[in-house]
Amino acid sequence: MSLLDAAKRARENAHAPYSNFKVGAAVRTASGDVYAGCNVENVAYPEGTCAEAGAIAAMVMAGQREITEALVIADAPLPVTPCGGCRQKLKEFAGPDTKVTMLTTGGAELVMTMAELLPGAFTNEHLDNT
Repeated sequence: MSLLDAAKRARENAHAPYSNFKVGAAVRTASGDVYAGCNVENVAYPEGTCAEAGAIAAMVMAGQREITEALVIADAPLPVTPCGGCRQKLKEFAGPDTKVTMLTTGGAELVMTMAELLPGAFTNEHLDNT
């Protein structure tokens, strides 16, 4: 399945009764498998989850640990970039050259690498105190 098809399908299942802003995301792993997620809102707004986080959780649950490509789609006038938290979540499993495609349902597209999307990312090297 293509990343776009997986993200579109996930977006349709989003639970967004408060904002009506449905987002779908999909990631491809080094093995070629595709995992998708959608945003899930909660009436207590900070308790919802982003589409990217759902896709990553599905990937990890399946035993995968390396993202080689990611895609996010939403019905918006401009391509929607992942929030700051999801940029860091993607970075946990993606290299600096990993392509992240952001699309609108109308076809507008923005493509960036992880390094462009999250310059100065917090990494494991920051934790090395030796």
